[in-house]
Amino acid sequence: MMSCSVRYFVTVLMFVFLASGAAGQVRIDQTTTELAARYFSEGDFQRAAPLYKDIYAASGNSLYFRRYIQCLAELGEFGEAENELRREIRKSKQPRPEWNIYEGYLLKRQNLTREAREKYLGAIALIPANAAAYINTASIFIQWQEYEMAERVFLTGREKIPGVTFHSELAQVYLYLRNYSRLIEELLEVVRASESNLPLAQSYLNSAMYMDIENDIREEFRTALLRKVQAEPEVTNFNRLLIWFFLQEKQFSAALRQSVALDRRTGGEEMQILNLARMALNNRNYAEAEAAFSYVLSKGKENPAWAQAYSQKLHAGYLRYTGSGTAHRDSAAILSGEFEEGLEVLGYNAQNVSLIREWGHLLAFYLGDTVKAIAVLEKGLAIPALRPPLSGELKTELADVYVLAGDPWEATLLYSQVIDAHRDNALGDQVKLKKARLGYYLGQFSWAKAQLDVLKASTSKLTANDAMELALFIGDHADQDSTEEALGMFAQADLLFFRHEDQEALALLDTLSHRFPWHALGDDILMRKARIDERRGAYAAAVTHLEKITTSYAGELLADDAYFLLAEIWQYRLRDAGKAAQAYREILFSYPGSIYVSEARKRYRELAPEPGVPGEAEMNSEPGETGEPRVPGEKEQQFFRGKMP
Repeated sequence: MMSCSVRYFVTVLMFVFLASGAAGQVRIDQTTTELAARYFSEGDFQRAAPLYKDIYAASGNSLYFRRYIQCLAELGEFGEAENELRREIRKSKQPRPEWNIYEGYLLKRQNLTREAREKYLGAIALIPANAAAYINTASIFIQWQEYEMAERVFLTGREKIPGVTFHSELAQVYLYLRNYSRLIEELLEVVRASESNLPLAQSYLNSAMYMDIENDIREEFRTALLRKVQAEPEVTNFNRLLIWFFLQEKQFSAALRQSVALDRRTGGEEMQILNLARMALNNRNYAEAEAAFSYVLSKGKENPAWAQAYSQKLHAGYLRYTGSGTAHRDSAAILSGEFEEGLEVLGYNAQNVSLIREWGHLLAFYLGDTVKAIAVLEKGLAIPALRPPLSGELKTELADVYVLAGDPWEATLLYSQVIDAHRDNALGDQVKLKKARLGYYLGQFSWAKAQLDVLKASTSKLTANDAMELALFIGDHADQDSTEEALGMFAQADLLFFRHEDQEALALLDTLSHRFPWHALGDDILMRKARIDERRGAYAAAVTHLEKITTSYAGELLADDAYFLLAEIWQYRLRDAGKAAQAYREILFSYPGSIYVSEARKRYRELAPEPGVPGEAEMNSEPGETGEPRVPGEKEQQFFRGKMP
C-alpha cells in the first residue's frame, strides 16, 4: 500500500505535469490565433480559413466562426460556407439571430440583396427582449458594416423594451453612417442623462469633427447645443459641453463667458476656469488667460484656486510682455511692480521659484537693472531646504544675469556649480550648452566646439540638436577664415542679441555683411536679423529676412528653421492661419528629417486638417484581431481601429 508521503509526491508530480501541459496548449493556441490573424490581415484567406476552423472548434468563440465564414466568402466558397452554417444551426437548441445575419451576409456577397435583407429582418425579429441581446446583434451587423441594420436593431429595441433608450449605441452607429444630425440628437440625450457621460460624448464629437472634412458638423452642433442651453437652462451638463466645444475651437472668450455664467449658478467652477486659462496661455491667448485668472481672483482668497490664479496671472503677464515684441519699458516697470507685490503676498518659497526667476529676468534683460535682479535671485537661493532642481534653475538665471552685466567669470563659476550638481540630467546638459555658448561669445571657438561635440550625445534632443548646430556653425566658419575675424564679429553680435542690445547687434551684422560679402555667413546673418526683428515687433522685416533664406538658401541647414519661425510669426504674431499652415506644410514635405516635423505636423493639422500629411502612414495599418472590418476611407479606418483623435 502506498504511503501518504509517496501518494502526496505522485499527486504533486501529476499536477505539475498537467499544469505544464495546459500552459503549453495555451501557448500553441495563442500562436495559432496570431498566425490566423496575420494571414487574415494580409488577405491570405486560403491559409487563414483552416486555422479559424480549428480555433473555433477548440474554443467555441463565435468571433472565430465569423472569421471562418468571411474567409470562405472571400474565397468564393459559398457552398462550403452555407454547409458550415447549416451544421451550426442544426447544433443550436433554439434559433439565434446571428445565424440569419450570417446567411444574409453570404447572400449579399452573391449580390442577392433582397434575399439578404429578408434574412437580416428575420434576425431582428428573433432578438429576445433584453438590452444585451439587442447590443450583441447590432454589434454583429456593425462588424459586417451593415450600419442601417444596426440602427434598426436599436430603434426596435427602444420600442420593445420600456426604459431602454440605446442613446449612446445609436450615437456610435450614426457616427459610422456620418448622419451627424441624428448623432447630435442622441449625444445631447446622453449628456442630459448624466455629467459622467460627457467624456463619451466629447470622444464621439471629436471623432466626428475629425472625419468631417467639410466642417459641416461644427456649426450644426453649436446651433443645436445653444438651443438646448437656452431651452433647458437647468441642465448644466449642456453648459459644460458648450464650454468644452468652445475650447476645442480655441474660442477662449466665449468659453470664459459660459464658464463665468455657470459659476454664478453653481459657485464652484474655479478649477475649471483655471484650466481654461491655462489652455488659453498655452495657445498664447494672453488677454483671455489673464481675464480668466482675474475672475478667479475676484472670488476672494477663500476659494481654493486663489493662490494658483495669482501666481499664474503673473506668469501670464510675463509671457505676454516678453512675447509681445512691441511692449514699452513702462509696461515692464508696471509688471515688475506686480511681481514685487505678488511675491510679498505669496512669499519667497519653493512653490514660487519660477516667479522669482521670471522677475529676475524681467529686471535684468528688460529693465536693465542687473543689481536688483541679482538681489532678487540671491534671495530666492536663500530659501531654506531648496531642492537642487529649483536652486539650479535660479542659479542658472543668475549666471545669465552676470553674462548680461559683463562678468563672464562669475557666470562661468555659477554655470560650473550647476553642472557639478546636475551631471546626469537635462538641466546639467542645458547649462553645459550655456557655458559652451559663453565661450563662443568670448571668441574661444576651439574650446567651445570641444564642449559642444560632447553635448551632441545629450539625452535631451533639443540640447543635442542645438549643440550640433553651434558646433557645425563654428567648425564650418572657423575653417573658412583662418583669422576667425568674421566669426568673431558674428559671435559679438550674438552676445549683443543675448543682452537685448538689438540696435547694436543689427549695426554689427550690417558691418559684417559689408566687410565680408564673400563669407558663407549670409543665411546666418539673415536668421539673426529675423530673430531680432521678431523680438522688437518688426514682423514684416522678419518675414522678409526669413523668406530670403527659404528662397536663396533652401538647401542650407537653416532653411527648416526659417520656415518654422516664419510659420510661428504668421500664426501667433500676424494671425494669418493660411500662411502659417503653408509654412508648416513646407517643413513636412520638403524637410522630412527636420527636428520640427513633429510639432509642425501637429500645428498643421490644427490649422488645415488634411488627410495624407506625411507621417500618417500608420493610419493605413491593418486591423488586429478585434473583429472589426476594413472600412473605406482613411479617417474611418483610423476610427475603427480605436485611434480616436
